[in-house]
Amino acid sequence: MTAAQTRGAELEDLILADPKRFRVLTGDRPTGRLHLGHYFGTLHNRVRLQNLGVEMFVIIADYQVLTDRDVADNLTGHVEELVLDYLAIGVDPTRSTIFTHSAVPALNQLLLPFLSLVSVAELNRNPTVKDEIAHSRQSSVSGLMFTYPVHQAADILFCKANLVPVGQDQLPHLEVTRTIARRFNDRYGAGAAVFPRPDALLSPAPLLLGTDGTKMSKSRGNALTLAADADETARLIKGAKTDSERHITYDPAGRPEVSSLLLLAALCQGRAPRQLAEDIGPGGAAALKRTVTEAVNEYLAPIRARRAEYAQDRAYLRSALREGNERARTVADATLGEVRAAMNSDY
Repeated sequence: MTAAQTRGAELEDLILADPKRFRVLTGDRPTGRLHLGHYFGTLHNRVRLQNLGVEMFVIIADYQVLTDRDVADNLTGHVEELVLDYLAIGVDPTRSTIFTHSAVPALNQLLLPFLSLVSVAELNRNPTVKDEIAHSRQSSVSGLMFTYPVHQAADILFCKANLVPVGQDQLPHLEVTRTIARRFNDRYGAGAAVFPRPDALLSPAPLLLGTDGTKMSKSRGNALTLAADADETARLIKGAKTDSERHITYDPAGRPEVSSLLLLAALCQGRAPRQLAEDIGPGGAAALKRTVTEAVNEYLAPIRARRAEYAQDRAYLRSALREGNERARTVADATLGEVRAAMNSDY
């Protein structure tokens, strides 16, 4: 077990004992509808933490998609779709603060002093930035993409979040945040900690493959979205990649596509994937896909119903977002005031 996993187990015990001591920052970029990979990876855990009583800040990182012209040209639509998905899965805007980057000026003002605390070399060797650049499909990248880790540090620290749910691949981003918090406190804190050094709540999220056998992703067109209706879901699962072996077994290393479908159905049914595989056995890919389709559609039925209901009231979506933006601005203004005082720039 890694140090992050050990610490994650300790944090889970602390959350159950006293959830109100924690403030979580989490969120998404508005690049399209959320899918089942997102749901079982992070979304259902947000609702769990919210319902336990943890204070939740959920950011819609609209400034971080300005590097993608196709997305940026329909930003309002993408933001509303994201809010719809949040509400449908159970994120409660009266208990969780849903807000956007662009609506919180004081948050973004933290970017400049934070950038002064990291070197170009540190940004350049960040593995997550390298991956973002490699998958950007652009001949050159903007300075905004290069500063993503520092912008995310501002996202986390503006509300003084002390807990950030992340996957293993996001740990380098969070380490930048912890470094910036430490350096700011050392340089400007005068013995007092202006910012906490947030912990990573490492997600044990399963890796769900898309219908083409690669990682489920909005950009690859292989995702089962939360917004898809039952017929579309059935069609996508019917076309999902499997293999030539008829007897169904759960073998993530040897049979990744079949095993991912089994895992998806098992997550929806609250069962073990190996037991599900034994039940299907000689039924082959057709029986497997039929089982997955039924499990997914049954699981998503109440989420889809809530989503359809919220979609009829766009004014409520905008109201929920506006109220979240106001709460986030209040918190960010207070934090920026502390930062200015600590930096002797409170004129």
